[in-house]
Amino acid sequence: MQKIQKEREELIEMFGLHFELLYNLPPLGSRILGLLIIDGCKSGLTFEAIVEKMKASKSSVSTNLNLLLKMDKITYYTVAGDRKKYFKPSPFSERLANYIKLLEFEKKIIDRLIDYREKTVSCSEEQYNMENVKAYKNHVCEVEELLIKTIDHFKEIEKNNS
Repeated sequence: MQKIQKEREELIEMFGLHFELLYNLPPLGSRILGLLIIDGCKSGLTFEAIVEKMKASKSSVSTNLNLLLKMDKITYYTVAGDRKKYFKPSPFSERLANYIKLLEFEKKIIDRLIDYREKTVSCSEEQYNMENVKAYKNHVCEVEELLIKTIDHFKEIEKNNS
């Protein structure tokens, strides 16, 4: 049993380090997200349970929960007759949908750059740059297609398991 507890703690720490780098989250917020993925995926965790498990102050946990909610990394629900909130990680489909927004904006920037470059190209370096940008746009479009398929697959799984 102690081996499983150690593995759980290591996983939460790994998630924490990953989310710090990936989302530029503070260490506590990253570890809270890891905790919710490990322990909160069934019925969620209350604020009090998170404070206890993270061994952090109420204000620090509250600040980080609000940040994670604002970033759509977590969600919560309430139960009738119970004043507590139960926090859970957002479904994979929702978390991945944020990447689609980033890709859509990146494609707009790329299209504007290509349009600008086509009007102003004046040397071989700019022509070479435009070819690179067009190749990069193809890559972004391929990533977007794959991500959309993955999101659709996760939505199907989430629908079947609700």
